[in-house]
Amino acid sequence: MARATAAYYATKNPFRDFTTAPEISQIFGELLGAWAATVWQQIGRPKPFLLTEAGPGRGTLMRDARRATSRVAPDFHAAARVNFIETSPRLRAIQRDAVPDAIWHDDLSEIPPGQLILLANEFLDALPIRQFVRAGGTWQERYVHDGVFVLQRAAAPAPSTAAPVGTIREQGDAACAWTKTLAARLVAQGGAALILDYGPARSGPGDSLQALRSGHPADPLADPGTADLTAHVDFQAVAEVASAEGAARWGPLPQGEFLARLGLLPRVAALASCNPDGAAAIRDGAHRLAAPSRMGQLFKALAITHPAAPPPPGFEA
Repeated sequence: MARATAAYYATKNPFRDFTTAPEISQIFGELLGAWAATVWQQIGRPKPFLLTEAGPGRGTLMRDARRATSRVAPDFHAAARVNFIETSPRLRAIQRDAVPDAIWHDDLSEIPPGQLILLANEFLDALPIRQFVRAGGTWQERYVHDGVFVLQRAAAPAPSTAAPVGTIREQGDAACAWTKTLAARLVAQGGAALILDYGPARSGPGDSLQALRSGHPADPLADPGTADLTAHVDFQAVAEVASAEGAARWGPLPQGEFLARLGLLPRVAALASCNPDGAAAIRDGAHRLAAPSRMGQLFKALAITHPAAPPPPGFEA
């Protein structure tokens, strides 16, 4: 999965296969920019600080966030040093057009020392997973060999519980390892991270591996490197890893509820009043982001902060 995903992002235009929240509505990036500006104030207004995005796509989220904060939070805007975590040279070129002053890195470990505010929208879902299948009274791990799935006996996945034959459990080791590194850094150096992605709030069984090619579901094993491969994020596992490193974790909250708390509806009203001809499209984009039947329930928001930090915006009791 890791090799196929790397080849896909290096050679294909992913936005022919899917769209993400920042591409649906400018409000998404604007609200996350406001979230980051408020967090910056909470952590003492460090100057400079590292405003970082993992998996920045076309750079749309960061472009919208910075445009919004340049007007309402100029000190935050001036203090931010934008860093992108992106391995695809082709996507880096596109991002450079949107955010020309960004600095690019292949991995979180390359980000320079300092207080960090990190945004990760639909990043963890693209990291490779492991799958375990209950078969014949034992757990077996599913591998890919010569283009087909094969099973090999394996240790029980976490949580190690009995399950009916045919039960599938997924384990996001890569997502948890990445979160562990992130949480350890936040504990040691300060800052906060906001993760938005799709998946369940609590761990459970199921096969969520999926592929999209030309905007349509596809066989995940067909023509590796030509389709977008993703799997649901196990938010419970990710949150528990952050806690184990000593970080504070907030949420997860359904994305619709989180965006509403950040001021989605007032922003929709303001934009619609300024652009009557585009009001319907503005409202439709917001509905797609927040409605439970669209992205509002399946997608979640999880924040990770230094243990002494106050509740970040949207996560207050």
